[in-house]
Amino acid sequence: MTTPPPLSVSGCPMLHGPAFAAQPNAVYAQLRTQGPAGWAEIAPRVHALVVTDHRAAVTLVNDSRTYSKDSRLWADLAAGHVPKDSPVLGMMAWRPSVLYTDGDEHARLRWAMDDCIARISPHWLRDITRRNALTLIARVITRGEADLMADFADMVPMLNFTEILGCPPEKTDQMVRACQDLISAGPQAATGAADFAALLYELIQLRRQRPGQDLTSWMINHAAQLSDDEILNQLFCVTGAGLIPTAAATAWTLHLLLRDDDYAGNLAAGTLTVRRALDKALWERAPMANFSVHFARQDTNLHGVHVPGGVPVLISHAAANTDPALPQRRSYDSRAHLAWSAGPHRCPAISQATTIVQTAVETILDQLWDMTLTDDSAEPLLRHGPFHQCPQTLPVTFRRKSADRIPVTALAGGTS
Repeated sequence: MTTPPPLSVSGCPMLHGPAFAAQPNAVYAQLRTQGPAGWAEIAPRVHALVVTDHRAAVTLVNDSRTYSKDSRLWADLAAGHVPKDSPVLGMMAWRPSVLYTDGDEHARLRWAMDDCIARISPHWLRDITRRNALTLIARVITRGEADLMADFADMVPMLNFTEILGCPPEKTDQMVRACQDLISAGPQAATGAADFAALLYELIQLRRQRPGQDLTSWMINHAAQLSDDEILNQLFCVTGAGLIPTAAATAWTLHLLLRDDDYAGNLAAGTLTVRRALDKALWERAPMANFSVHFARQDTNLHGVHVPGGVPVLISHAAANTDPALPQRRSYDSRAHLAWSAGPHRCPAISQATTIVQTAVETILDQLWDMTLTDDSAEPLLRHGPFHQCPQTLPVTFRRKSADRIPVTALAGGTS
C-alpha cells in the first residue's frame, strides 16, 4: 500500500516545475514550517520527506544503522506506485554502484572509487581543464557575447570527463552528445543515459584489451575485482555526479564574481580569490540542491519528525546550508556546508571538482576579463527538477577579440 504524506500536509510544496525553479527559497520556507523535515512532491505522484534543518541533515547522513542508501527499500516503487516514466527514477532507481549501497558492499566499491580518483594527477587535471577552457573560449571570443552555461560551464566538465575516462578521440563527440542529453531536463535524458551507458560498455571492453592511464583502466584493474556491470555503474555514477554539479559550481562562482561588488570590485587587485568565491557559492547555491536520498529501514523519528520506513528522505543541501538556525555572520571560509554532502557517502572527488572549477573560472576571467552579465538585475532562471540548482542560461557580453590571442600551445594538447 502506498504511503502518502499525512493529510495535515496534503497539497504539500512541490520541488519541481516552473514555480519551484523560479522561487526555490520560498518553497524551502514552506517546508520549514513542517519542522526539521517536511513532505514534498518531488515529481508528479512522487512524494518524499525533505530535510531542511542542518543539524538533522548531519544526523541522518551519519546514521547508517537507521538509514540505508538502497533504493530497493522504496516501498512505493516496489509496489508499482511510482510512474514508470517518472523523471526522478534516473537518479533514484537502484544500480550496483557506490551511491546505492551500504556496509561492506559500499566499503568495497568506495575503496575502488577513492583509489582510482586519487590517481588523477592534479597537475594533469589543471592542464586539461585549462586547455579545454581555452578551446571553448576560442569559439566565442570573436562574437562579443556568450552563454556561460551552454558555451562554457556545461562543456568544460564534459570535455574533461572524456579524457579522464580514457575515451578514444574518435568517440569524443559521441560521448559529449550523450552527456548533453543525459543532463537535460527533457525527454532526451533517457536516450542520453542509454547512449552513455552503451559508450561506457564499449570503453570498458576496449580498455580491457588496451589499458591506459585513465579512470576506466584503473577501475578494471583494481584489487576490488569489480564486475563489468559494477565498473559501468561506478563510471556512470562518477560522471553523472560530476557533470551538472561541477558546471553549476563554475556558473555560480562566475556569477558571484561578476555580480557581487565585494568580489567583482576586488578581484583584479587579488584581495579576494576565486576559491573564496567558490566557497561562498557552495554555501549559498549548493549545486546538488536536494539529494543524498536515504530510506529508513523501519519507522523512526528524526529530530522529532516521524519518518515511515521505506519512504525516500532527501537532504536539501540548499535549504540546510541556508538554515536560519545557523550563525548569520558565519565565515564563508568555513567548509561545514553540505554542498558535498557528509558522512560515509560524502563526495569522493572534492579536490578534483575544486581544481576544475578554479582552473576554469581563472582561465575565462584571464581571457575575457572585461565580460559583464547581460542582465545583472535578475536572478538566473534555474533548470527544472528537484535535484540540481543550476542556471538555465548565464549570458554575458565582452569586447570582441581575435582568436589569435588564445595561446596556440594550450590548444595543441596537454600532458598525461
